[in-house]
Amino acid sequence: MDIEQVAARVEGEIRRMANIEAADEDFGRDVHIFDYGYVDSFSAVELVAFCEKTFSIKVSDRDLAHRPLNTVNEISQYIVEKMGKGA
Repeated sequence: MDIEQVAARVEGEIRRMANIEAADEDFGRDVHIFDYGYVDSFSAVELVAFCEKTFSIKVSDRDLAHRPLNTVNEISQYIVEKMGKGA
């Protein structure tokens, strides 16, 4: 799975979770999903579970604390890297 496919899945899940309409001009793959209020701490847990299940990866607490995982693009890059490492 390439980064575009991963980004499409992640974006779709965030849109579903936050009920973001396709016409929402504020939302995009480089928008800080926490600062803009699309994802809060509760839905972040749901998003992590989605990523782990969908992409067969394990998101570590260390990565959550030290990696920039605030946009669809950042999350997608992280997932692709984790999939490449088989973790």
